[in-house]
Amino acid sequence: MVSITQLHASSPALCPGLRCSAVWPAAAPASTALLSGAQQVGGPASWRRPPCRPCAGAAAASGTGEEPWGAATLAGPEPHQGFPSDGPLVCALEQERRFRLPPKPPPPLQPVLRGGQRLEAALSCPRFLRYPRQHLIRSLAEARPEELTPHVMVLLAQHLARHRLREPQLLEAIAHFLVVQEAQLNSKVVQKLVLPFGRLNYLPLEQQFMPCLERILAREAGLAPLATVNILMSLCQLRCLPFRALHFVFSPGFINHISGTPHALIVRRYLSLLDTAVELELPGYRGPRLPRRQQVPIFPQPLITDRARCKYSHKDIVAEGLRQLLGEEKYRQDLTVPPGYCTDFLLCVSSSGAVLPVRTQDPFLPYPPRSCLQGQAAPQPTTRDPAQRVVLMLRERWHFCRDGRVLLGSRALRERHLGLMGYQLLPLPFEELESQRGLPQLKSYLRQKLQALGLHWGPEGG
Repeated sequence: MVSITQLHASSPALCPGLRCSAVWPAAAPASTALLSGAQQVGGPASWRRPPCRPCAGAAAASGTGEEPWGAATLAGPEPHQGFPSDGPLVCALEQERRFRLPPKPPPPLQPVLRGGQRLEAALSCPRFLRYPRQHLIRSLAEARPEELTPHVMVLLAQHLARHRLREPQLLEAIAHFLVVQEAQLNSKVVQKLVLPFGRLNYLPLEQQFMPCLERILAREAGLAPLATVNILMSLCQLRCLPFRALHFVFSPGFINHISGTPHALIVRRYLSLLDTAVELELPGYRGPRLPRRQQVPIFPQPLITDRARCKYSHKDIVAEGLRQLLGEEKYRQDLTVPPGYCTDFLLCVSSSGAVLPVRTQDPFLPYPPRSCLQGQAAPQPTTRDPAQRVVLMLRERWHFCRDGRVLLGSRALRERHLGLMGYQLLPLPFEELESQRGLPQLKSYLRQKLQALGLHWGPEGG
């Protein structure tokens, strides 16, 4: 009788890399009967052939001339024939394998989710990006009106804002929900629903969006000060500040009320930014303003997103390029200019276009600019100092909405206000920065950018 061990030793398809003592003995009883018939047909003598190379090598290494597992060399069919996949041997081995392995448990039954439940389940999953946007749109379209609760819509708004998804269809659905459910929503919920519009720099087409928010602010402003200011911050990024709400938050009573609260500092910072927006963008406003003694720097340091992604930023290599191109004394990095905007790189430039050492100039332009006092905003400073201030703005990949070319609301607001204060902006888009291969190419790129503004400088720094 031919054992399964001898069959393994003789089969060129099964021999390499397999140890029959570990794999095949379990199947030997089931296949012995099948192979015993093969012995009667041809017999071992007619099947005998030289061992395959791995077996021969192992036998030579053992010094005995036999396979290391001690089985005799038994020839099989020709190598190009092998065993048929539907033959009795393979079927017996497959049956043995299924008998020895435990059966897989059936998948658990998934509950049938519909409409708003599907949307909530998708948004509650920690792996948000596993769900494509079309899945969210389809779930939203299939939901009945009564299934779209404030909780579900807040989850949707937070999902869009967190992942910078500027999806018009979903944003319009949030705006419509806000208008329809106006009477049932308080300002703490509204601040979360409005957040993605300011962050994603998207003004909805819903005509009642702004009138609805103005009514909510008038009704809720005195009940939740922080939520009220958060709503106004989102509207500030959209350049849609309602005068009536500004009258309320700049009133002495509101300012005194928030002074003793735990979030007093953050509210004062937001009020300072709103006051800057009024100064620069609302020349027709004649209501109360934030007193000077209450104002604080808006963004005294780089934003949290920039600090969290500093290892992916181009700021260090751009700084080195400017150092070698201009010299360390001719630019300032991470300088905060009044009323509190942090700049990436700032240059002082004479009226003839020469880049001046920063230490010999006041790097700050006066705030508020005189042009704003007259109700107009000019791109160039109107001061006795003839020097211009050029701000190099890094536009990193995370400064934009995902899959789009629209700047996030906070970035667009900063650039807009710096331009209105008289700083000349030189954007450095991430696509251009990523295409530079090494410092020499980056220096050439920066040289072209600066020379395109008419700037010139002396011998390059070290």
